[in-house]
Amino acid sequence: MSAAPTTLTKAGAGAVAPDTAARTGPGLLRRLPGGPRTLLLAAVFLTVVVSAVVSGSGLWPGGFTVDVRTPLQDLNSWLAENRDEHWIFLYFLLHISNTAEASVDGLAGLFESLGWIGVTVLGTLLAWYAGGAGLRKRALRTAGTALGVFAVCGLLGMWEPTMETLALMTVAVAVSALLGLLLGLAAGLSDVCDRMLRPVFDTMQVMPAFAYLLPFVLLFDVGVPSALIATVIYAAPPMARLTALGLRGADPAALEASASLGASSWQRLRTARVPLARKEMLLGLNQTIMMCLSMVVLASVVGSGGLGDEIYTALSKLNVGQALAAGIAIVLLAVLLDRTTAAAGERMAEATTYGPDSGPAARLRGWPSWAGLAALGGVLAAVGPRLGQQEWPLDWTVNIAAPVNDFTEWFEAHLGEGIPVVGGTITWAENFANWVLNPLRSGLESTPWWALLLLVAALAWSAGRWRAAITATAAMALTGVLGLWTKSVDTLSQVLVGLLLTMVLGFLIGILAARVERVERLLRPVLDTMQTMPQFVYLVPMVALFAAGRTAGIAAAVVFVLPAVVRITAQGIKQVDRAAVEAARSMGATGWQELRQVQLPLARNALLVAVNQGVVLVLSMVVIGGMVGGGALGIDVITGLSRADLALGLPAGVAIVCLGIVLDRVTQPGTRLADRR
Repeated sequence: MSAAPTTLTKAGAGAVAPDTAARTGPGLLRRLPGGPRTLLLAAVFLTVVVSAVVSGSGLWPGGFTVDVRTPLQDLNSWLAENRDEHWIFLYFLLHISNTAEASVDGLAGLFESLGWIGVTVLGTLLAWYAGGAGLRKRALRTAGTALGVFAVCGLLGMWEPTMETLALMTVAVAVSALLGLLLGLAAGLSDVCDRMLRPVFDTMQVMPAFAYLLPFVLLFDVGVPSALIATVIYAAPPMARLTALGLRGADPAALEASASLGASSWQRLRTARVPLARKEMLLGLNQTIMMCLSMVVLASVVGSGGLGDEIYTALSKLNVGQALAAGIAIVLLAVLLDRTTAAAGERMAEATTYGPDSGPAARLRGWPSWAGLAALGGVLAAVGPRLGQQEWPLDWTVNIAAPVNDFTEWFEAHLGEGIPVVGGTITWAENFANWVLNPLRSGLESTPWWALLLLVAALAWSAGRWRAAITATAAMALTGVLGLWTKSVDTLSQVLVGLLLTMVLGFLIGILAARVERVERLLRPVLDTMQTMPQFVYLVPMVALFAAGRTAGIAAAVVFVLPAVVRITAQGIKQVDRAAVEAARSMGATGWQELRQVQLPLARNALLVAVNQGVVLVLSMVVIGGMVGGGALGIDVITGLSRADLALGLPAGVAIVCLGIVLDRVTQPGTRLADRR
């Protein structure tokens, strides 16, 4: 009897009187196609289009800008005048700068004293030791990789810049790993530290790499100290986060057993927590090494030298052959570091699972082996110059720059344009710029500033909450306040196109890899290789294919970001609950229905993470693309960094970070109040 009124109430809920419906506007709007959010977005889009057609000009009002260039120029002048005299520099910053430069110079001097023979022998032995020593296949393969990398770098004529990069890398990795380990221990052992450090790490990981260089150029001027300190701060978070994750994920039973035996907190940490977290810590070290290499190469624009400087100089002259030689050396160095740390991790994981080795190889490891390697290093440093030339012999080098440049010229002349029907790569690039990039840029530039801010607010509000709308709108408005509205809109057009292409290709390839095992196996080594390559390297083939310009920069960004999006997408779809997939199949769902109605909705969080990573990484490539004709904010940042012109580089860097905030708030839906009810 009690169910009848409830049924009637539910049945009659939709049959309210007209005056009641008028008083309940939101309910009426929700019954319209798409709901109120869709209607609001449609109205905002219509307003934007009409205002762009009527106005035709989207210039930011001059009265709403703030002159930041003059105070920054004054600050730059003050720093230049007081860098050697003010007490802040003399008693604090100068010591940091001198220590950083002395460390890198000392290691570079050690490599020079070892000579090319000593460096090759010692590096090969270290890789062999990391692989487990002995005659195992893994140890021999790791040693062979190291020997081949050093040999190819020498043959390419890149020995000296490789040693400069390796010296800076070694110091950066050591300091980053130590800092990350200490922060990870604090976050892993203390809930208070974990809560304090988590937002710091989140902020550091969403900031583009170049953003770390700007403040340190301000403090330390261009040179090795700025590059080293920025690299350390950029690369430490992965080590810290994975160390904390490993410590917090330690087996409680093992910790309780250690405590029951009377172990102190320090003994439990040393004998239980750290060994159990070793796998995560090694993964963090591997990620730190890769991020250090990426940042060290990017830091060449502030005078760090090495292989990055070779690429930067070559690309500025459009010398594809010279850039390719340096790019190959960087890739090989990344492969060497990645394979060596991976082999060490596999060996330690085997020791944790199966116990330590007891064979002949085990006797080669431990502190005596480290002492032996140190002694060998000292002997090689003493006698290295007598064994041969300190630098790689010029007679043993192969000049690939000339033939590569000749091939590039032939390619541009024969395949770049003029091919019947197809056109050619340069023709494609021009058509892409004329039919995609230019119309989008023109449309954004002709949209009134207030309409564009309204659109950003509506998109952010529809994706998240009102706080997201306020943050995104304020960030977009700040680019205009800085006097960089037009350049920011230009950069935004390039980022949007690059992000759209990346997402479409990444989702399609990721879905295919998740559903077809053979495709995943074929893609795995390709993605592994692509993820070890620093950002600079992607510019070289794209300039050869599409010539310098915005298209080359966008193509490089797409190729650089694609591996992360593909992997996150594939992993998200593969981790969908198998029971839900089997239930859909049992009901006769086709493969397309299974994907569209089950896998994609359940993998929504992973897809959102892929979009977020795409936004961050595409933005980081905007700066690099400025080197090959991308223009807009990217070239301002590069020029400002290379010339230590803070008035030019710092506002442009802030504007790019603002664009990142806008895109993050627009693409990442927040937790709405309605979702929590």
